[in-house]
Amino acid sequence: MDKPATKDLTAFILNGNHVQCEPRPGERLSESLRERLGARDVKEGCSAGDCGACTVLLDGDPVCACLVASQQAAGRRVETLAGLVREDRDAQTLMTRFQQHQAAQCGICTPGMMVSAVALLRAEPHPSAEQVQDALGGVLCRCTGYRKIIDAVVGAHDGTAPAPVSQELGQPTPRFDGQAKVDGSERFGDDVAPQAALVARVIRSPHPAARFEFGDLAAWQAAHPGVYCVLSARDIPGQNLFGVIPGFIDQPVFALRHVRFRGEAVACVVGEVEAMAALDLASFPVNWTQEPAAMEVAAALDPDAPQLFEERPGNIMCSGLVQCGDAETALAAADHVVEAAYTTSFVEHAYIEPEAGFAEMVEGRLHVHACTQAPGMDRAALAEVLALPQSAIRIVPTAVGGGFGSKIDLSLQPFIALAAMKTGRPVRMTYSRVESLQSTTKRHPAQIRVRIGAKADGSLSGMTFDGDFNTGAYASWGPTVANRVPVHASGPYALQDYRARSRAVHTHCPPSGAFRGFGVPQSAIAQETAFDLLAEKLGIDALDFRLKNALANGVPTICGQVFEQGVGIRACLEALRPAWEKAKSDCADFNARHNTRKRGVGLASGWYGCGNTSLPNPSSFKAGLTAAGEIVLHQGAMDIGQGANTVIPQIFARAIGLPVAAISVLGADTDITPDAGKTSASRQTFVSGNAARLTGEALRSAILRQVNASETARIRLEAGRLLVEDATHVKELDLSRLEPDAEGYVLRAEESYDPPVRAMDANGQGEPYAQFGYAAHLAIVEVDIPLGLVRPLHFTAAHDVGRAINPLLVEGQVQGGIAQGLGMALMEEFVPGRTENLHDYLIPTIGDVPPIDTLIIEIADAHGPYGAKGLGEHVLIPTAPAIFNAIYHATGARITHAPATPSRLRAALKEAGHA
Repeated sequence: MDKPATKDLTAFILNGNHVQCEPRPGERLSESLRERLGARDVKEGCSAGDCGACTVLLDGDPVCACLVASQQAAGRRVETLAGLVREDRDAQTLMTRFQQHQAAQCGICTPGMMVSAVALLRAEPHPSAEQVQDALGGVLCRCTGYRKIIDAVVGAHDGTAPAPVSQELGQPTPRFDGQAKVDGSERFGDDVAPQAALVARVIRSPHPAARFEFGDLAAWQAAHPGVYCVLSARDIPGQNLFGVIPGFIDQPVFALRHVRFRGEAVACVVGEVEAMAALDLASFPVNWTQEPAAMEVAAALDPDAPQLFEERPGNIMCSGLVQCGDAETALAAADHVVEAAYTTSFVEHAYIEPEAGFAEMVEGRLHVHACTQAPGMDRAALAEVLALPQSAIRIVPTAVGGGFGSKIDLSLQPFIALAAMKTGRPVRMTYSRVESLQSTTKRHPAQIRVRIGAKADGSLSGMTFDGDFNTGAYASWGPTVANRVPVHASGPYALQDYRARSRAVHTHCPPSGAFRGFGVPQSAIAQETAFDLLAEKLGIDALDFRLKNALANGVPTICGQVFEQGVGIRACLEALRPAWEKAKSDCADFNARHNTRKRGVGLASGWYGCGNTSLPNPSSFKAGLTAAGEIVLHQGAMDIGQGANTVIPQIFARAIGLPVAAISVLGADTDITPDAGKTSASRQTFVSGNAARLTGEALRSAILRQVNASETARIRLEAGRLLVEDATHVKELDLSRLEPDAEGYVLRAEESYDPPVRAMDANGQGEPYAQFGYAAHLAIVEVDIPLGLVRPLHFTAAHDVGRAINPLLVEGQVQGGIAQGLGMALMEEFVPGRTENLHDYLIPTIGDVPPIDTLIIEIADAHGPYGAKGLGEHVLIPTAPAIFNAIYHATGARITHAPATPSRLRAALKEAGHA
C-alpha cells in the first residue's frame, strides 16, 4: 500500500512565533509571508530586488524577501516591521522619529526603510548621515526626498525628547494617519482582497502597433483547469472606452482588432490563485500582425505617418494658445534676443506601489477597492463601461502608495469590476512592475522652441513659445497639458507681448497623462534656462534680472488676469539672495582650486495655477453632530502622501472652533463621503480645504443657533456634552431633544466650494485660475568634467504657500518634489520596450538627494482657506532648470535635452570647449 504523499512544508520563526507554510517550488518569501502567513506589512513593489519595499530581517540581516526563496528561510528567523514594533526598542523609537520628522508620506516604502534602519541601529546606535545612506540605499522612496528619513534615523537615539505636538493651524503637526504607516498596519491596494478571491491577469500587446486575432479561446480555457473566464471587448456591457476629458474619451478597455501601444490590453484571464500562478500567458491564443509605428513626434507629424485616429488628422489631438500684444514686433524691437530649442523625455511616475485592488458584488451592487486618486471619477467611468447607474457602484479607496497623477486615470478597475460581475466572486489584481511601466501614463515628452527678447535695461520685450507634446496613443490628460502650458510658459513674469502655442501629438507610445505639473515643468526648463542666457547677454545678474521682471500685485498676467493681492514671486526670489550671493562666492573659490571638477549655482522660478484651467472644479464635504455628542467629518479628499488626511481636518476643526482631537473623521468612500474631486492640480488644500472650512462654519452656526449664542461664542465637548460658552454664560445643548436623521445626526451641514474662474477666449485671455502658488529654487552642483557626471550638493527652495496650514507637511512636499525634479533633470528617461523595470529605469536613491533648505513664504491668498495656497505641483517646476543653470554656471555647457545623462553632458561639455 502506497504511503500518502507528505506536504512540502517550510517551517521558520516569524516575529518570534514558529510558523509553517506550503510554498510552491521557488516561491518568493515575500509571497509566502503576505499570502500564506498574513504578513501584509511586507510590501511588494517590484519582485526584482529593485525597490526594497519587501525588506525583512533574515537571521538579523536585511534582505529583499522577493529575492529569497521561501524554502531558504527554513529553520531561520524572519523579522518584519509588524513584529519589530511590538518588541524591538529601536523600531519603537523609529516609529516616533519617523512621525516627528515627516519621514513617512504615502507609507508604502516605510516598512522597508524602518526594517533596514533597525538593522543599522543594532550595529551602530548613533549612525552618521553617510552610514544611514549606505544602510538604506537599497530601499527606494518616491515621496519624501529621503532627507526626512535620514534625519529620523540619525536622530533616533540622540537623547532629545520629541517636541510637544500642537494640532493647531500653522504648527508642524505629525500626520494624523501616521501611526498606521509606521507600524505596518496601513492597507494598500494589494492588502485588502479576501483570501478566496480569484485572480485576474491581463493579456497585453508586445507591439506598439499591430492587428490581432484570437484563436480558440474556449478550447484554451478548457485546457487550463482553474481558469474561470476569458474576458475581451465582446464582454463589455456598456461603452468600451474610458478617459478623463469630455470629448476625448478614446481609450478602449480592451482593444478591438488593433492596438496602438505596447502594453495595451486585449483580454483578461480570471482564475483560481494556484492556477493563475502556474499559468503561462505566452500560451494565450492570439496572433499578431505588426504594423508601422510612429514613436516620435516628428515621425507622427510626417505626412506619410500612420494615422492613429481618422477623426484627428495629422495625428494632432488638440492645441492650445495664449497671446497678448504683438510678440513679433516686440522681439524685432528688442536689444537682445535669445532663441533656443529644448527636448524632454518620457518620465515614469515610479510610485513604489503598483496598481492594485479587488472588486466584489455585495447585495447586487459592485464594490471596487483600489488605490486611486479620484474615487468619484472612477465611479462615473465604470458606470459607462459597465452600463450601470452610478448608484449601483461603490468605490472604496485603499491607502495609495504614491500617485503623482497617474492614479487619476483608470487602470485595473474595469478588469476586476467586469470579472466580479461575470463570476460572482471577489476578483483581485496587482500589476507587475513591468506591466505598470508598460501600460500606465507618463509625463509628456516635449519639443520646445522659445524666443525671448529684452531691452538693454533688462526689461522683457516679447516672447514666443512653440511646444509639441508627445501625448501617446490616447488622450488621457493631454488636452489639459496642451491648455495649461501656454498659460504658464511665460513663468511668473510680466510680459506685455507674448504668444505661446502648444500641440498634443499622437504617437504609438503609452498614453501621456497627468504627472505633477501637467506639462509646466517641461516649459519651465525652456523658459528659465533661456532667461539665464538672456541675463548673461545683458550683463545682468540672473537674480536681479528675474526680480526686475517678476509679477507683482496689480500687474496683468499674460492671460490679462490681474491679482490685486497674493502674488508672492518677488518674496520668494528675495528670500534666495543670501544663499545666492554666498554660493556664487563659494563656487568661484572652489573652481579656482580645481581643474577637472567645477561647481556652479543656478536659479529658477515657477508658478502654478491651482485647480482646473477655466473649468468648474467643485469639492463637497459634509459633517454632522450625533446624539452622543460626536462631531463627524466626512472627508472625501484622497490622501496620496501629500497630507490631506491631516490638513483637511485641521482646517475643519479651526472653522468649527474645536480641537482636532475632538473630530471623528470618515475617509473617502463614495457611499458615505461627498465627492471632494480628484487629488491633482494642487487643489485639495485650496478647494477641498475651502469646502471643509465652509462645512465647519455651517455646522458651527447651526449649533450656535440652537442655543441662541453669538458668533463669537466658544464650543466645547466634554464627556458627550456639548457646551457653548458665550461671554460669561455657559449653555448646554440638550442633544436628546433633537431628532436624528437617517445617518444618526441631530445637526448636519454639507457645503461645496468651486473656485471663481472665467473662461478664456480664443486668444487665451480670461481668468483660468483663482490662485497661483509661487516658487524659486537655488541649486548648487558639482560637475565631474571627464566623466560627465553631475552631483547636486545643496538646494534652497523658497515657496509661497499663502498660509502654511502645517509647516511639517510643507517641508515634506518640498523635499519630495525636488527629488522628482532632480530625477527628471539627471537620470529619468522612459523608453518603451527598454526601461520597463526599476533597474533600467532609474530614480533617485537616498544617496542622490542632497540637503535641502525650505524657506516658507506666506503671502496670503484671498481665496484660500485661511490664506492657504496649493503646493504639490509647484515644487517640481523650478528644480530641473535650476540644476541646468547651475551646470551652465559651472562649465558653460548648455543642456538642451533632459535628462542630462553622462553622454549628453559630455557632448555638451565638448561643445563648450572642454576636452
